[in-house]
Amino acid sequence: MKKMFWLFCAAMLAGLATAQPVSEFISHPIASHFAASADGKRIAWVVNHVGKRNIYFRENTGPIIALTNYALDDGQELSDLTFSPDGTQLLFVRGGGPNRVGQMPNPASLAEGVEQAIWALDVVSGGKPRKVANGNHPMFTADGTKIIFQAGGRVDVVSANAVEAARPLFHARGSNQMGPLSPDGKQLAFVSQRGDHNFIGIYHFDEHAIRWMAPEVGRDMHPVWSPDGKQLAFIRQPGQKVGELGNLMGGLPFSIWVAEVATGKAKKIWQSPADDGGFAQSYPAPALRWSKANRLLFFSEHTGWMHVFSMAPDGTDVKDITPGPGEVESFVVSADGNTVYFDGNRNDIDRRHIWKNDVRGGTPVAVTQGNAIEMYPQWGGQQLYAFQSGVQFSKTLVRIRESEKAVDKIQPALVSDFNGARLVEPKQVILKAPDGTTVHAQLFMKPGSKAKMPGIVFMHGGPTRQMLLGFHYSDYYINTYAFNQYLAHHGYAVLSVNFRCGIGYGKDFRRAANSGPRGASEYQDVVAGAKYLQTLPEVNAERIGLWGGSYGGYLTAMGLARSPEIFKAGVDVHGVHDWAFRAREFSPGGGWGITSDLMEVAYQSSPISDLSKWKAPVLLVHGDDDRNVLFQQTTDLAEKLRLRQVPVEVLILPDEVHGFLRYETWRQVFESAKQFFDQHLK
Repeated sequence: MKKMFWLFCAAMLAGLATAQPVSEFISHPIASHFAASADGKRIAWVVNHVGKRNIYFRENTGPIIALTNYALDDGQELSDLTFSPDGTQLLFVRGGGPNRVGQMPNPASLAEGVEQAIWALDVVSGGKPRKVANGNHPMFTADGTKIIFQAGGRVDVVSANAVEAARPLFHARGSNQMGPLSPDGKQLAFVSQRGDHNFIGIYHFDEHAIRWMAPEVGRDMHPVWSPDGKQLAFIRQPGQKVGELGNLMGGLPFSIWVAEVATGKAKKIWQSPADDGGFAQSYPAPALRWSKANRLLFFSEHTGWMHVFSMAPDGTDVKDITPGPGEVESFVVSADGNTVYFDGNRNDIDRRHIWKNDVRGGTPVAVTQGNAIEMYPQWGGQQLYAFQSGVQFSKTLVRIRESEKAVDKIQPALVSDFNGARLVEPKQVILKAPDGTTVHAQLFMKPGSKAKMPGIVFMHGGPTRQMLLGFHYSDYYINTYAFNQYLAHHGYAVLSVNFRCGIGYGKDFRRAANSGPRGASEYQDVVAGAKYLQTLPEVNAERIGLWGGSYGGYLTAMGLARSPEIFKAGVDVHGVHDWAFRAREFSPGGGWGITSDLMEVAYQSSPISDLSKWKAPVLLVHGDDDRNVLFQQTTDLAEKLRLRQVPVEVLILPDEVHGFLRYETWRQVFESAKQFFDQHLK
């Protein structure tokens, strides 16, 4: 009897030893927000480690130093890192922007409240950060004596030594957004947003005067200076017509104009062939550049993919400098202006790598390749940097030694529970939806399981996203990738489905017909993913669940409402459940161009339209300071399901926003979700 007792205890301990906590999967450091001094000798970046965000610094190849010591998981973001012209000062912004009623994100419910403020650090002599002003997007003037920044639709200025209070740099109607300084530093381009139209303005520091560049009825944006400072190029989209609603899945014609700074007169030099604008000028950043080699570079989708195009300043010699199947999300230009370095999924559709090409055209050359993922190339002097992730490590700053074909990780030594060795390599899966659409997915499954395992389908949000064969480059999807790995480690087969409407597979895939509020055509991709799982011999076909956030939450609810014969449990994180409600209450048209004549179709394309077949249990998760999806979307669904006696659990996160800002939030959500799936699928 005693022997049996000890055998039982040993078995229990063995079970506990294999039940790894979620911290081993989500406590990875996440790097972001790179900045470099003008000479490239000093670099700084942000590392978020278990919710504690701090700025790290390195001079030349010296030691990595923490410049800040924020010790709380308080959800206060660090961003907008900017060096002074002499490289001795570093500006940064702490805190997020306001919601609709002017409240800053305070997901830790700090009793003292929060703010969004600009801070300065002396990187030479050290010391604590000093507050400059409330605002964001700070920029030094060319002589380094003043700081210009955004403040509630104004452009303000303050002395760099903070001996005087901040004041408006100029007064102008509309919501004014800073653009770049002129090459000589004497003028500032800005965009004045005025509702149905935008103007491009130039403020002259010495004259304390504003000049408008070819004001029209269109929406002008993205001003860039010519190398000599005598011209300004910008993008023009049509102004908003009466009753016209914004539509994420739609498109707009756009044109590129060049203005003479001295006169304000402008000439159109290029026009998009069709409605190829909107997304291409808002998703990547920046959308337009003027290189020192006197070439204009811009994003467009008119060839079917998000590509970078190059042309002469008179609109001639237009070249696709990132040709072929593959999307580009960001690019930089070498110091001499002759070479563009860009990221994309060229030749590796479910990853990202860095490529380069001549700004005048040619054949792109791979700078990085392999099983890792590289994004956001950036220059620090003559040195190329980027962010890299992989199957078993999260987003890390790297230095790319191009001539040696080497990549060096730059990361501080941090104590962490994270154990990358526990992560499995996701397998690329290519599916066919019932209508013939090709859909890519990633399968997470721990090998060697003897018992049939439950299956889970995961859907990303957006929907303009693409999950990859490794850690993502977005903080939100870094965490969801880690949770899919956590589920796989604990005996689930997880299929992450890149459903139509997402990016990475061309414009036609992104702008899929009859999707979202116009018919939910993408839902068939979710069903195709579930049916694929059911064919796997390792999977129990009767134990299929699904989960996702935002748009993925919408598709989770669709699965539980429409296909109860397949889906037996779901975790719906801040999902949209009623498109018509979104179009009425969130914003006019809901961001999807839902006009009054589409309201009925939008409602029928929503899970809320028919709950009669919904029987499976659901866990609803939502933060009540959500700025992307109204909290009432969850309130409404929860109460209606409870009236129908459907098992509903809720996890409500007071003061948390849409893209959860706290490590503790992610930990709580993932532990609750796993416990929920264990209860209902195992």
